[in-house]
Amino acid sequence: MAFAPHPRASLLLGRLPGPRRGACARAMAPPRCFALELPGCTLAHFAVGNDAPAAHPDPRVAALLGPPGRSYALCVPLAPGAGCAARVQAARLHQRLLDQLRRGPLQLCQLRRLLCYCPGGGAGGVQRGFLLHDPCGSPDTRGALLALLDTYQEAPRPRLGEFVGDPHSQVWQCLWELRDGQGWRQVGRERVVPAPEPTLHPVVPDLPSSAVFPDRGAARAVLEACTPFIPEARAVLDLVDQCPERVQKGKFPVIVIEGLDATGKTTVTQSVSDSLKAVLLKSPPSCIGQWRKIFDDEPTIIRRAFYSLGNYIVASEIAKESMKSPVIVDRYWHSTATYAIATEVSGGLQHLPPAHHPIYQWPRDLLKPDLVLLLTVSPEERMQRIEGRGMEKTREEAELETNNIFRQKVEESYQRMQNPGCHVVDASPSREKVLQMVLSLIQNNCKEL
Repeated sequence: MAFAPHPRASLLLGRLPGPRRGACARAMAPPRCFALELPGCTLAHFAVGNDAPAAHPDPRVAALLGPPGRSYALCVPLAPGAGCAARVQAARLHQRLLDQLRRGPLQLCQLRRLLCYCPGGGAGGVQRGFLLHDPCGSPDTRGALLALLDTYQEAPRPRLGEFVGDPHSQVWQCLWELRDGQGWRQVGRERVVPAPEPTLHPVVPDLPSSAVFPDRGAARAVLEACTPFIPEARAVLDLVDQCPERVQKGKFPVIVIEGLDATGKTTVTQSVSDSLKAVLLKSPPSCIGQWRKIFDDEPTIIRRAFYSLGNYIVASEIAKESMKSPVIVDRYWHSTATYAIATEVSGGLQHLPPAHHPIYQWPRDLLKPDLVLLLTVSPEERMQRIEGRGMEKTREEAELETNNIFRQKVEESYQRMQNPGCHVVDASPSREKVLQMVLSLIQNNCKEL
């Protein structure tokens, strides 16, 4: 299957790292674990490895991996402890692979998110990929997949595993490898067995290095790695570098207004800023807004680094403006983090990091507001408002409209944010009533006014 070419993966692929070869060394290889997203945003976990105790996998997994039909797993290699440039490269490779699987003859197959991870969790051990299920089990599907992998001339190349069943209802994974002068060959067969669900979703330990950056330096390193192929990344970095690394808020209050699209943020932020004679700022700021579409088309690690650095540029503006007057901010760090968590954590609400997890904490070096308000409306009312807008949507905004579970994960992540948390405001009543509630909350929580 799709593992990174590090010693443990070499063992599973049947290649021992170093001079020692033989059954004794192979027996030390632990099984790799997988998390498969199923219909209804549930997750099924299974392991692959001949040293795992023999047992039949979860019936839901067996139904997808075994006959009838045939399933294939593709994962993007990423060695544990890989640096920022390698993570960026793997993310772009993963997105390229997804685009290819959605085109041509392979688009007729069922496609599901698949994660490969080390037992016991820990940061740096997750590899992202897909399970492709062909209900007809056509050999043409295998040929199309191998032809697709032939288009990847440079390392890392996505790794391919093919699942087969036997007469005893056991499922096996056969690995494919490109051999010099021999073309594609199967290099081994490993048993598919059940695996317990980990306490924490496998991607959570990796979030600080891939989506929810704990400080400016972590986000900056990602865009620095992008400069060879995204020229605009250098322009963003130049703007960030003009901002002091540590800024302090002035004597006037800073209020952030968050919420999903069509919850009334634009109307409320403008009305509140007019009422308080406050400066109105937005994140991302206008100085990088011209490149938003470019970064919205990139994988999560790059997209979130762009929005994270936008927050630091806004923080510099907040520091200046709050010396002279109150400041209202239309979105800030909370929106950057919540969309990242909801996107990266597969499955449903139950798979989100638990409340009070460190991932919900404010970045240690980002200017903190005095108050964060979260505007909410019912899903039905939000959809009615969206229908009349006709505005261009980002990929995540479009998913909010079609994926109810994704919307719930965003909303729940907002409400788990801490230090500062979000004060929820029902934005369903009239504009006047909502404005009155918002101003009352500001007066009660910001004594500087």
